[in-house]
Amino acid sequence: MPSPTDPPAAPALTRVVETALYFDDLAKAAAFYRDVLGLQPMTEGPRLVALDAGAGTVLLLFQRGATASGFRWPTGYIPPHDGAGPAHIALGVASEHLEAWDRRLTALGIEVESRVTWTRGGRSLYFRDPGGHSLELVTPGTWDNY
Repeated sequence: MPSPTDPPAAPALTRVVETALYFDDLAKAAAFYRDVLGLQPMTEGPRLVALDAGAGTVLLLFQRGATASGFRWPTGYIPPHDGAGPAHIALGVASEHLEAWDRRLTALGIEVESRVTWTRGGRSLYFRDPGGHSLELVTPGTWDNY
């Protein structure tokens, strides 16, 4: 039985809503995500491009250093954040579309660094964006929950 001084149990989380990547050349990064991956911009500016990453998720592309001091918003304050070095994100794709993605990336001159088949049957393609971040296109069958 929990003690009255124990913190309450953590309520369930529903999903990751936003993921952020940081770039020295934001315009080049935005063009890559729009033109190569087909993500649609929802907001574009000199410090941030917000992209619809599907299924209610948002991929935020930030100009490196532009958020290191935080950001005053009319209704609040966004605390400082920034990133350095290559990060990794995985974008889900239907199993039947992975080969088409492989052909598209190759046709656009984007090197696929690795192709993986996971023990649960999922498959992945790994490649880099213009900022050097490791991107993965991944099919269901990779994780217990995907």
